[in-house]
Amino acid sequence: MSLNVGVLGLDGRKTDTTLLPAVFKSAYRPDVIHKVYVNLLSHGYQRQGRYPAAGEIVSAESRNTGLGMARIARARGEGFPRAGQAAGVAGVRHGRVAHPPESWKKIYKKINKKEKYLALRSAIAATARKDLIEQRGHKVGSVSNFPVVVSNDIESVSKAKDLKNILITLGLSEDLSRAISSRKVRSGLARRRGRKNRVGYSALVVTGSERDKICQVSGSLPGVHIKGVRQLSVLDLVPGSKQIRLTIFSQNAIDKLKDVRPVKSVVSEMGPYE
Repeated sequence: MSLNVGVLGLDGRKTDTTLLPAVFKSAYRPDVIHKVYVNLLSHGYQRQGRYPAAGEIVSAESRNTGLGMARIARARGEGFPRAGQAAGVAGVRHGRVAHPPESWKKIYKKINKKEKYLALRSAIAATARKDLIEQRGHKVGSVSNFPVVVSNDIESVSKAKDLKNILITLGLSEDLSRAISSRKVRSGLARRRGRKNRVGYSALVVTGSERDKICQVSGSLPGVHIKGVRQLSVLDLVPGSKQIRLTIFSQNAIDKLKDVRPVKSVVSEMGPYE
């Protein structure tokens, strides 16, 4: 891979060339990326549990043998609707849950710092590989040079329609259409909990700072998100831990990545990981 890459203007024309940082020489390690992704994803989980005595607060006892019925505990009393019904055990109406979630369970998975940074550098380097981007499903037939580097003028964009026109000019109209057509309207529990729609991922725009104007329109276009280079995470670059996401860098983002050192493969026989 050549470390010289063209810089595109907002009109889609090549305006300059820049030298890619050494981090783009890092080895591709999908095994480490997957491990770090799973562990980082657990940091956003919310603990949940059940009241330990739920379903057991009832006066019930077994009637023992000799009555031609099971020896399961039954509610005390006389008449309908509760007396004589099985109660206080799992698997019965109004009974307790057999194995309820427990609030004290450890769901936060730790991750080594070296592994975390190895995965991040590997994911950044993979944004320069067109084959991995296409394997994810992105439509980038008209784009030839990767990673996609755009001039700093993109950081001053403050409207979603302007960003959409820029992405279309860069040759990503097919990928935007793919993300829009992937929209799925959910029903049931997910809809009632506020997750009404599901939309696929399109381009990720990486800027020099999270204070840039363009960060205000993150999520305004279906599947398009904007991140500052300092807030960049494996969760952003490899959603679902599946190949690499189509990523667009500004010149400022590329300059700040020059401080990141590359990571070489530790084992020489890694095969496709190198």
